[in-house]
Amino acid sequence: MVGPSIALFIPTVLPHSPIHKPNLQNLSIFWSKSPNLQLSIQSFFVSLLVVCCFSMPSHFCVPFMAPIFSVLLAFLIISSGNAQGPPSPGYSPSSRVSSVDFDQGFRNLWGPQHQRIDQGSLTVWLDKSSGSGFKSLRSYQSGYFGAAIKLQPGYTAGVITSFYLSNNEEHPGYHDEIDIEFLGTTPDKPYTLQTNVYIRGTGDGNLIGREMRFHLWFDPTQDYHNYAILWTPSEILFFVDDVPIRRYARKSEATFPTRPMWVYGSIWDASSWATENGRYKADYSYQPFIGRYTNFKLTGCNADGPTSCRPPSASPSGSDGLSEQQASAMNWAQRNYLVYDYCHDPKRDHTQTPEC
Repeated sequence: MVGPSIALFIPTVLPHSPIHKPNLQNLSIFWSKSPNLQLSIQSFFVSLLVVCCFSMPSHFCVPFMAPIFSVLLAFLIISSGNAQGPPSPGYSPSSRVSSVDFDQGFRNLWGPQHQRIDQGSLTVWLDKSSGSGFKSLRSYQSGYFGAAIKLQPGYTAGVITSFYLSNNEEHPGYHDEIDIEFLGTTPDKPYTLQTNVYIRGTGDGNLIGREMRFHLWFDPTQDYHNYAILWTPSEILFFVDDVPIRRYARKSEATFPTRPMWVYGSIWDASSWATENGRYKADYSYQPFIGRYTNFKLTGCNADGPTSCRPPSASPSGSDGLSEQQASAMNWAQRNYLVYDYCHDPKRDHTQTPEC
């Protein structure tokens, strides 16, 4: 912990949830994105220094200023450490999978007038009239599925930009799903990446979500970054730029999706829940809301393929699970950027999520 004096400067504005408290990395993100706050604090320190030097004897000034300057030093150290980025996972599953153009792996599903293809890349947008969605040309039993995505800056509250697997069209009201969803935000707060797993959803509003939410160690609006799902018969892994951020293991048949799924992506209005549980809604004075996708990755076992088919491996050994270096990178991501874990939510009925 840095110390109670931090509360003097940033009492309530940091991302916070009862599930996972703000940590040093989140403090540094806030610090680096708050130039006005930095200037105010610098002015505050200068003022203190002037007062100290001209109104106190030096033997009183030094003990008084030391803890204050230690706070500023802590912020600088934290920000410097954050700038270094994540530890290397030591292996890049994405490098083992060839990219495909949009037309080679997908088709429009809805909102064709809000979708544009340019040299194999895809742009989708949401305005007051419609959003847009796409779907893979075939279904899969397992595999590696990814895309490089760039999000819209500014006010995007209520808007979901997604890349996910589902069989909702084949099993309406009783489907499986594996999600990567970017929850829109307000300009003063970072995007939240939500990962989720549904198993045989009921379709009656009682879906049992298994959400884990993260902030990111970069600004996802500034450039494309790679996001991927690896689904095997024994586990589901979520990756950001080849850094594993979540592993969901198969602990029983009842808590793991095993039926074939298609790959989807979409941009849509989820104002009722997406941003701070619906506190902030989509504001169409900021339309259009744009999502950009490129560098699509699709490989694995087709639903109608041979039973001998095996999906790609996440680790360099070719076996299930993660290497020690990958596990260390995942622990780093969860330690510094995890902001919600359904298994640690006291409001959830954990008899419905026995894997916890």
